[in-house]
Amino acid sequence: MRYFHLIAILVALAIAGGIFISPNLARAASAADISRDAQSALKTLYAQSAAARTLGEKAKGILVFPGIIKGGFLAGGQFGEGALIKDGKTAGYYNTVQGSFGLQAGIQKYGYALFLMTDSAMKWIDKSDGWEIGVGPSIVVMDIGAATSATTTTVQAEIYAFFFDQKGLMGGLGLAGTKVTKINK
Repeated sequence: MRYFHLIAILVALAIAGGIFISPNLARAASAADISRDAQSALKTLYAQSAAARTLGEKAKGILVFPGIIKGGFLAGGQFGEGALIKDGKTAGYYNTVQGSFGLQAGIQKYGYALFLMTDSAMKWIDKSDGWEIGVGPSIVVMDIGAATSATTTTVQAEIYAFFFDQKGLMGGLGLAGTKVTKINK
């Protein structure tokens, strides 16, 4: 009976997930779609966070993943495509992939932006076979509401991450074990 309840909850989450996840998920996003969505997500983030806007003015580049889909039951994964924005224009396309195993259940959609503050951080994104977050430059995860004290003089890390637009039910957001790879669009 316990397993029946668990399965019923997971089915309900999957159905609820269909409400907020695009029905066009099966088709690959075009370069224009990714660029448009990344620019729109960045504008929305800037409207919600003065700290993100401040970092954006000084960043060498901003890697924006506007729609990450994450789900799992014991084993899980996430996937999304995004764009590198330099000087207000799209400079490349990337995907983000993560696999995980552990006590987890649910499905969610969210976005994140990585503000690349140094030349060495920019070099990491061009590694030939992608790079794993947490292995290279230091990353500071910023909370949109609590990041009001960040200024250009207090910013010291190489990469700042902002999560935004979270929808769905799944425990925890994190970047550990996430691989980012350049793609051709």
